[in-house]
Amino acid sequence: MRLWPGTAYPLGATFDGRGTNFSLFTRFGTAVTLCLVDGSGSETRVPLTEADGYIWHGYLPGIGPGQRYGYRVDGPYEPSAGHRFNPSKFLLDPYAKAIEGGLHWDPALFSYGQADPQRREHSDSLPHMMLGMVIDPVFDWQGDTAPNTPYHETVIYEAHVKGLTRLHPEVPERLRGTYAAVAHPAIVAHLRKLGVTAIELMPVQQFIHDRFLIDRGLSNYWGYNTIGFLAPHNGYASAPDALSAVTEFKTMVRTLHQAGIEVILDVVYNHTGEGNHLGPTLSFRGIDNASYYRLDETRREFYTDYTGTGNSLNVRTPHTLQLIMDSLRYWVTEMHVDGFRFDLAAALAREFYDVDRLSSFFDLVQQDPVVSQVKLIAEPWDLGPGGYQVGNFPPNWSEWNGKYRDTIRDFWRGEPSTLGEFASRLTGSSDLYEHSGRRPRASVNFVTAHDGFTLADLVSYNDKHNEANGEDNRDGETHNRSWNGGIEGPTNDPAVLRLRSRRQRSLMATLLLSQGVPMILHGDEVGRTQHGNNNAYAQDCALAWINWDSADEVLLEFTIAVSRLRAAHPTFHRRRFFSGEPVIQPDGGQLPDVVWLRPDGSPMAPADWTRGTDLSLGMYLNGSGIRCSDLTGSTMTDADFLLYFNAGAEARKFTLPPAQYAPGWELVLDSSREAARSGLTAGQILEIPPHTLLVLREPGRTVHAKDRFNTPS
Repeated sequence: MRLWPGTAYPLGATFDGRGTNFSLFTRFGTAVTLCLVDGSGSETRVPLTEADGYIWHGYLPGIGPGQRYGYRVDGPYEPSAGHRFNPSKFLLDPYAKAIEGGLHWDPALFSYGQADPQRREHSDSLPHMMLGMVIDPVFDWQGDTAPNTPYHETVIYEAHVKGLTRLHPEVPERLRGTYAAVAHPAIVAHLRKLGVTAIELMPVQQFIHDRFLIDRGLSNYWGYNTIGFLAPHNGYASAPDALSAVTEFKTMVRTLHQAGIEVILDVVYNHTGEGNHLGPTLSFRGIDNASYYRLDETRREFYTDYTGTGNSLNVRTPHTLQLIMDSLRYWVTEMHVDGFRFDLAAALAREFYDVDRLSSFFDLVQQDPVVSQVKLIAEPWDLGPGGYQVGNFPPNWSEWNGKYRDTIRDFWRGEPSTLGEFASRLTGSSDLYEHSGRRPRASVNFVTAHDGFTLADLVSYNDKHNEANGEDNRDGETHNRSWNGGIEGPTNDPAVLRLRSRRQRSLMATLLLSQGVPMILHGDEVGRTQHGNNNAYAQDCALAWINWDSADEVLLEFTIAVSRLRAAHPTFHRRRFFSGEPVIQPDGGQLPDVVWLRPDGSPMAPADWTRGTDLSLGMYLNGSGIRCSDLTGSTMTDADFLLYFNAGAEARKFTLPPAQYAPGWELVLDSSREAARSGLTAGQILEIPPHTLLVLREPGRTVHAKDRFNTPS
């Protein structure tokens, strides 16, 4: 086969219309062989002889899309020095843009003999491996443009490709669980009805299923086990070939964009699916173990693990950082995604030992003209020392606000001494973010996420029930900040069921009406349950999928109503933190932009925040003087609102504030569905039912934001 020298950049397999350039980095490897695989599994080996700056490359005329390929890399096998080269092992290209097949677990996938990890094993792994595939990057985007929803107007919906669509009755059976299903009109209509502006997809970069799960009859359902950082997971494609996965993913993005919905990817750059020092050799380990992985400083046959998965990628080395940045840039420029949520992002900041917001990774993101312009969301912790870093990420980042989750859960389950922090979380967590010049958008607020109880389970279980995972219920979080309402799990008790429904509505309303960026977990709006399993990472079954046929329609309609309220009123999605300073009203009076209210209608005093047993609070939101733009300095006038929160077990009486706030009020939201609805005037006593959130609006003064529910896209 005729081989031309080719070029070192770009890395990976790049088709130019006449042939394909192949390029692979390995610093310590001594020989690189390109392996072309035909449809029967036969292999043609092409040694690469050109190397520039540790990048081996070659160009093959006539090789094009659909060509299956991989590599074999030779070099020292010295685990004690961090080197695990083994040319018997077929290796996946880290830059593969499409990947065919899956792993067939076999001893040949391991570079060492099972009896002696220090000795290189020579059986060929190709028959058991997944294969890279050359793609044609051409796609008809039909003039696709990103929605570019402003952060303060963003509503995120965290979803699993399969879990969201597998049981949806309107999606054709052949499409369920795929990218095409996410783009189906029924799913898109549901998202638009909810007012969702961005869908955050759990991992869709190519991942593998751990052998220990396969042996138990389970799988890596969540997908946090990446092996291909540029390839869409082929298991989510409705067509069987790898090239279709790329096209189908792009089509999904294009369709969602047409509906005004952004696509955010949950990405896992902190580790790979190759596991610890006893794991298989699939790609990075065999290409350049010492460059790609963070090795123990004193015993280099072992890995430093900040992730709990057995390995951590080495963000000290330039080529690992390049891989991450090239991958991010590819997903934005070629796949048109709109942002990323970084799993265990603190691990990416450990350039040396501590988590460092000045690390090279953050520097590269900050200066990158492509990546710096999309939505960047950190899961701001890892499992290493000092790994909990909520509030400490750089200014252009948003964060999953774990403190928000914990505080809101505690308040609505009646935990004492949370009132002050509850108020702070409602208003965007300025105590966490304002000191670094950030805005409320820095806080991605969530009550539930894929990791933990669903909303329905949060109000139905005190304890986890993870027996289906096969780990004797030892896995998963033990301290869930949940409350079952008096009975653990399923019940027919009507009083307990009413209480659970009310608390779900109160939690959902709190989430959507808090300052910051709300994130809804898929299925929470319809009462999805995992039957108390708070760690369904291995449950690719009805336990984890949304059961659309049993949807809680009352909760769904309530969620839609709250989302509409949020979207229509900039009061609930301000661009800046509250200052507490007076704002001029339309009638010429002045009131602070936010006022916390006692039960007697007067403002809260400092001593009121220290009453540890108080579970109720009033909140006045001033709709005047809301800043529209930093460019023009313009402001808008919205309605004024009163929010009342009663997390106690008994009804609580509140006196509406005096007429200087407003002469009268109208009830627009009631999570109890029991509050009085007429005759609400200044100074009147209003009884707030237990476990209830009420929203009152000053009538006659309102500004409507863009109607993203009904406006054609």
